Amino acid sequence: MKDLRKLPVYLFVALAMGFASCESNDPEEENDGEVITDVTLKFQELNASGVTVGSVISFKASDPQGIEVGSSPTIQTVTLTKGKTYRMSIELFNSIENEDITKEILEEADEHQFFFLGTVVTGNILAITYDDPSGERIGLRTKVVVSSSPGTNNAQLRVILRHDLDKSFPGATNPNFANFVQAGGETDLDITFPVVLN
Repeated sequence: MKDLRKLPVYLFVALAMGFASCESNDPEEENDGEVITDVTLKFQELNASGVTVGSVISFKASDPQGIEVGSSPTIQTVTLTKGKTYRMSIELFNSIENEDITKEILEEADEHQFFFLGTVVTGNILAITYDDPSGERIGLRTKVVVSSSPGTNNAQLRVILRHDLDKSFPGATNPNFANFVQAGGETDLDITFPVVLN
């Protein structure tokens, strides 16, 4: 007669191995991207010597759930003046966790980079160049030259933030690199602001 006391041990081992194999096959989700609820574009005019003059004008996009996961962000229209040159700075915030994302991006400057696309670029309405104080290509601060005679007064500025990209990838030195995905990484932010010129 077989020893029935050993059966529960065998059964326990078989079940344990079954659970272990199920767990090892389940992929773990990774989400290293930043949650961004508020994006503020700040513009200040630059004179011919490159010195800021006048007041800062701000335009904001926000979604309480997070811009990349929410359903309908509120986006203000960027209003600029033809023929002017501006310094644009970007501020990012996570109101869910009360976190200053701008600070995190600066601390991880080698892993983050903004790209600027949309009809303001393809229509030669805005010329955007990196102008980060550290000299690194981040895009938290840029120089923006507005055309004196743009083809249209209604345009779009697409602002993209990538992380974990290859910043030395050919083309990635250009803030208007349309094929930014080729440089690898993930998108933390992709939002389009309407632009009107006076």
